[in-house]
Order: sequence, then structure tokens, then C-alpha cells
Amino acid sequence: MEQCSCQVVWDPSTTTKEPSMTSAAPRPSWSAHWQEKEKAASRRQPLSRERIVEAALRIVDTEGMDALSMRRVGQELGTGAASLYAHVGNKDELVELVLDLAYSEIALEEPDPANWEDQLKRLMRRSRDVLLGHRDLAKAAVVANVPVTPHAMDIADTMLGILRAGGLDEQTAAYGVDLLGLYTTATTFEASTRSAHTEADAEAYTGRVREYFGTIPADRYPMITSMAAALTRNVGDERFEFGLDILVAGLARQSGGAGQGGGPTG
Repeated sequence: MEQCSCQVVWDPSTTTKEPSMTSAAPRPSWSAHWQEKEKAASRRQPLSRERIVEAALRIVDTEGMDALSMRRVGQELGTGAASLYAHVGNKDELVELVLDLAYSEIALEEPDPANWEDQLKRLMRRSRDVLLGHRDLAKAAVVANVPVTPHAMDIADTMLGILRAGGLDEQTAAYGVDLLGLYTTATTFEASTRSAHTEADAEAYTGRVREYFGTIPADRYPMITSMAAALTRNVGDERFEFGLDILVAGLARQSGGAGQGGGPTG
């Protein structure tokens, strides 16, 4: 006798409320079921600039800057790219807003004339750490325009306040903000491009460069050949700190006590 591959289900259309027999249908997995419900819920939420920018930052974090586009953000939000333009003018504006969202993570301090140099260094380290935490977002920071978004201006205003508290005149403080920002974003971008490789890969690469330096004519390149080991050390953080110390020390030498507190540092 053949067995029936059926299951008993309740058929609410019957007036007798008796069970009826129907063929069993394959059930979707619970994981797929809830993923679809979450996507549908996301699509039902109204679009806003905040949601668009948050989605864009998620894409940068997971896929990198090259993957960021209006179309890709639309896909992330379950809508078309055209619908985004009611909230964001174009991709360039979107990138500025994504940067600003990342900058909101940087903790700021009130300027302290007695500790302005340390404050400046801490701010640059925090900026570097935040950018490194968002894959290759520093690529956008390197080519960013004059800061006009809220959190970017918060950082610039704080830096200016710290430099003025250290006794720097207005023009020197303005140059200082520009130079420190460029140094931090450029070195951070360089570090972000290397973070995709393992430490072993980096060591192998520098090893090959070191070996190559050993083959070039020493009479033509005496300094490079004699300093090959120093030139090929993997010291990203150490090098960043060295450059930061040099820049801040140079700014300190420009201090003439004309700021909002603080005097000459010698």
C-alpha cells in the first residue's frame, strides 16, 4: 500500500471546521524569511539624508570607496538612484556627507594653553584612527574641499583654537591647520592602502626592495646603499609620530605669546 505524502492542515474556508488534506509545499528557510521581511521593512521606511549617508558609509566600510555610487546606495536602501537626488545633490556631496559622519566620531577638547601641543597631537591621532576605521575613506579626505560640513568645521575650529591658545598668530594657525590636516589624511590614506595586505606581505615586499638596493651601484647611490636597512623599515605608526612631532615642534617655534594664553616655547 502506497503512503500519501500529505499533511493535515486547517482549511478555514470549510464550514464544518474539519481538517482537509492538501499536498505539502516546501517551506522557506527561516533565515531567508526574516531577511526578506527586513528588506521589505527597510523599503517601507521613508528616505532621508541621514539614512542615505549611513548606507553610504556602510558600503565604504564593507566594499571600499571605489564601490560607492548613487546606484549602489539605492540598491542598499531598496530604491532607485533617482530617488536619492531629492536628498543629496550628487555623489560629490554624498562623499562630503559621509566624511562628515565619520568625523562626528572624533572626540574634541577645549583648548588648553598649558597643554596645547599634546592636545594637537591627540586630535591628529584620533583623526587618523577614525579614518583607518573606515577602510579607505581617507582617500576622500585627501582631496576634500575646504571644510564646510558641520563636524569638519567643528574639528577645524577646535584646531584653530588650540593653535591660538599656543600663542600662534592667525595666519600661522591657519597654515598649521592646513598642514596638519593634509599630513594626517595623506599618511592615513597611505596606511589604508597597505592595510589590505598582511604583515607577511609587507615584510616580503620591503625585503625585495632591500635586496634590490643591495644590487645598485654604490658609487652612484652611496647613501641609498649604505642606508638600505633604515629606508625599508616597516614602522607606520612610528613614522607618523615622528612627522607629527616635527610639525608640532615647528609650529611651537612660531609661537610668540600673541595667542589666547600661552607664551613662547623657545
